[in-house]
Amino acid sequence: MAVKIFSGRATHYLSEKIANSYGEPLGKVLYQTFSDGEMSPFIAESVRGHDVFLVQSTFPPADNLLELLLMVDAARRASAHNVNVVIPYFGYARQDRKDKPRVAIAAKMIANLISAAGATRIMTCDLHADQIQGFFDIPVDHLDGAFIFVPYLKSLGLESNIMFASPDVGGIKRARSFAKFFEADLAVCDKYRKEANKVESMRLIGEVEGKDVVLVDDLVDTAGTICKAASLLKEKGARSVRAVCTHAVLSGNAYENIENSDLEELVVTDTIPLKQKTSKIKVLTVSDLFAKAIRKIHDHESISSLFMRL
Repeated sequence: MAVKIFSGRATHYLSEKIANSYGEPLGKVLYQTFSDGEMSPFIAESVRGHDVFLVQSTFPPADNLLELLLMVDAARRASAHNVNVVIPYFGYARQDRKDKPRVAIAAKMIANLISAAGATRIMTCDLHADQIQGFFDIPVDHLDGAFIFVPYLKSLGLESNIMFASPDVGGIKRARSFAKFFEADLAVCDKYRKEANKVESMRLIGEVEGKDVVLVDDLVDTAGTICKAASLLKEKGARSVRAVCTHAVLSGNAYENIENSDLEELVVTDTIPLKQKTSKIKVLTVSDLFAKAIRKIHDHESISSLFMRL
């Protein structure tokens, strides 16, 4: 049973790197688009009896998600042995609960759609909330961005003075795992919001004076929180402040906010393509991580070796 890797159009740049790292050519997918915008993806080679991996992040527009669902259905109807869906960035993951009356739980709905389309396995990286794995009734391989970030942080030579911080209370677990791995201290920026994407106030819990602080988060959207946290940490005496965030959503005034912030650098991965370049953003690739995971899944091996034991 051979492996065949295919890509949606939104993540083609990353899929090529994953396929190269794996050592197989990227499979061919053709698209027909009707005059009204309706799309029809066509897998242009036989997948009968093969282990198929479909790579597509589900960031906006919603057509990226629809395209992935159509590819899953096409592969299933073409008699693929397994249809493994690789979603480097799982969109709508922030809508994982009812935080007010009469709202959708979008993450659960999308999990249902992917399963209903015919996927047999999901592979993703740094979900906004770990419990989203439970929304699926099929196996979920939840890869950890720390596998990418830890070696980079070690290369900076800051280990003797490094400290980690969470930009909000919800991210304490993620930041604490980094702090535990480096045997470093942890600080928390406690923020208050009145509405989404707008921080009203923030206070610091912890002592950061003279430290090289690394803010840890799963994604950065408008960058308002991360930049406000960086300013607060500098005010409290941090020697340097940088941030590691797996998913570079970067909407609104994010690039301007980052460029004008107190951040030394923002380190992200290529699960989402950057819309523009800036000197403060460094991109690390997740291609080797996903390629290794694909190989282990195909060989029916454990993927636990791909975690940093944080």
